[in-house]
Amino acid sequence: MTDPSAHSGHQVFHEHRRLLFSVAYRLLGTAADAEDAVQDAWIKWSAADRSQVADPKAYLTRIVSNLALERLRSTRHKRETYVGPWLPEPILTAPDAAEAVADAESVSMAMLVVLETLSPLERAVFVLKEVFGFGHAEIAEAVERSEAAVRQAAHRAREHVRARRPRFTADRSRQRQVTERFFAAATGGDVNALMELLSPDVTLWTDGGGKVRQALRPVVGAATVAAWFAALGTVTYQGVEPADMKAELVDINGGPGMVFSAPGRVIATVTFDFDADGRITALHNVANPDKLQAVADGTAYDIGTR
Repeated sequence: MTDPSAHSGHQVFHEHRRLLFSVAYRLLGTAADAEDAVQDAWIKWSAADRSQVADPKAYLTRIVSNLALERLRSTRHKRETYVGPWLPEPILTAPDAAEAVADAESVSMAMLVVLETLSPLERAVFVLKEVFGFGHAEIAEAVERSEAAVRQAAHRAREHVRARRPRFTADRSRQRQVTERFFAAATGGDVNALMELLSPDVTLWTDGGGKVRQALRPVVGAATVAAWFAALGTVTYQGVEPADMKAELVDINGGPGMVFSAPGRVIATVTFDFDADGRITALHNVANPDKLQAVADGTAYDIGTR
């Protein structure tokens, strides 16, 4: 005879699975680690005495936050020895995710890069408080700290993020337009058209992880960045001839982005950051093959926070 509570437990977990991935991905910045944390949360949930759980959503969020925190602490040293800039692992997102601007902003490459500079505790507190709207008391329970410690961490994290991530909300349709024009100019090798779309002090960050040849330092300035992209259609890149390279516009991390692929593999993704006027201020280019699995799989994630 099967245990009826096992079935309902599975159902409850399934209802919250998307939310748990959303939390874990923002805490960890990699889809693979976030999926692992969700899987581990399922194992813990299966073994728990669920008759004692009054609020499954809070309970599950607590488990996954804790698991993600442990993982964050253990991966920190790997990040410190990484070759070149470390960027998060990009994910494809459902286009309608762009409707909830705050959700999209909190999962953007630019924001994840800033979150990477917080301590694990500050990152967990910031994500749970600012993104998911949990109260200090709930967070204290989730991260096993006192409420006073959580308040302090929340304050520090908010100041830190505010200093590094000014809120430019260029209109979403404007961002999409600029991305489309950038795409056309890059694939057409039109340096001048690219220059017009870039802010003068634009920065290009490329993450090859030492696996592929990439710029180990940020490339700065409109002329240099424009030349870099205009050359894409004319040079062999990662052993792929220009004729075999395919570029497409897709939604990545809650905003418009580009995916470059060759037959049978994804080569790189590019995402954009904009100023208030809709000019491109930063580009994040992920080319480390280890970080392109989620995009290659083609799964579009719903990164909503409710």
